[in-house]
Amino acid sequence: MKNKIDLAVRLLLGLPFLVFGLNGFLHFIPMPEPSPAAGAFFGALIKTGYFLPVLNILEIVSGALLLSGFFVPLALTILAPIVVHIFLFHIFLDISGIGLAVAVLIMEVYLVYVYKNNFKSLLANKLDE
Repeated sequence: MKNKIDLAVRLLLGLPFLVFGLNGFLHFIPMPEPSPAAGAFFGALIKTGYFLPVLNILEIVSGALLLSGFFVPLALTILAPIVVHIFLFHIFLDISGIGLAVAVLIMEVYLVYVYKNNFKSLLANKLDE
């Protein structure tokens, strides 16, 4: 049963990142009007000229990796700062979307726990020689 839950969580986390990453380039899902503060934030990101395309590429790659089951720890590592920013964005700029942000955060943390053995070397305080 645990493997089925792990698979379901991995797919539920990967699919939205793949879809919304693609949407950043193809614009097939209309996005709701942001609050003034959120609009100013997105406006600043757009003005950089690079941030959103890089973010969308990372979301596409990570979502595809999660869906395929290949390099899942790498995908989780790439998504970790993105997930934290999604959560913080909804805490500070758009509280109406906090439910989905919390769900994404819980799925990310759950999968990091499931794959915790793959992260042990990242947290080692000394290198093996």
